[in-house]
Amino acid sequence: MDIGDTKIECGPLCFALQYRDLDGGAPHGQGPEGRGGNNPDQGVCLQICGQVDGKETELLRFECFDNHPHYHYGPESKNIRVMLDPTITGNPLRWTMIQLRTKLPAMLARAGYETIALQIDPSLLVHTLDEVETKACEMAIQKRRTVRHNRGTDVIEAGNIRFGLEMRTAGQDGGMAIHVLGDIAGQEIELLAFDCFRTYPHYHYGPRYKNERIYWDTTLVRDPFTWTLEQFKTGKLPAMLTRAGYPTVAAALDEGLLAGKLPEVEARGRAMLQA
Repeated sequence: MDIGDTKIECGPLCFALQYRDLDGGAPHGQGPEGRGGNNPDQGVCLQICGQVDGKETELLRFECFDNHPHYHYGPESKNIRVMLDPTITGNPLRWTMIQLRTKLPAMLARAGYETIALQIDPSLLVHTLDEVETKACEMAIQKRRTVRHNRGTDVIEAGNIRFGLEMRTAGQDGGMAIHVLGDIAGQEIELLAFDCFRTYPHYHYGPRYKNERIYWDTTLVRDPFTWTLEQFKTGKLPAMLTRAGYPTVAAALDEGLLAGKLPEVEARGRAMLQA
């Protein structure tokens, strides 16, 4: 993996920072990482590098992701990957900084770079890590990818949520879009979005929050609009809202009212597609 462009030197070490933004199942060359097959995730990537045999080498890597945070010992040699349990560790970036302040030499030794670990100046490391944490926290806030869509041209109320329908154009692509909207702290927020596009159809969990974007496999899902309605009809909406980060909205859904509104959503959407 490429070394991050934001670099902070510390004696024999270099701390490199970058923000990684992965789309789920993005078609080849379409996702932010330029390749498909990813799990949807985003967050700060902190790499610890050093010179090994005259070459800049990645010694440790911490992927402080929203959904699947993890770290690597010796990505270019052993590549031992350890997953984090964010329920236990809490914020993965904060957890990472604690480990770097207390256990960095031991982690470098396990990665196979004990010689480099012995060259670290502890006092210099303390000051450098303060700078690293400040920069990483700024990056986590400023580089987070969220999207803001229109609410739709046709809006259908369904209790504590509403469905916004529109025909979207996105560059050379486009098609039917379904926005699931709700009121959070007195403001209308897009909770889920389904872009049933012609070429690269995809959907979003929490576009204004975590924005997990997942691409459909069009070999298996030939009609994303019908697929989306099927998820609503078969009771998947509460689970999807919960995954998007809105469990209280999911718990307050009126399922009877929702079932009565879905035929109207489908009829309106199909009429728009035909037009």
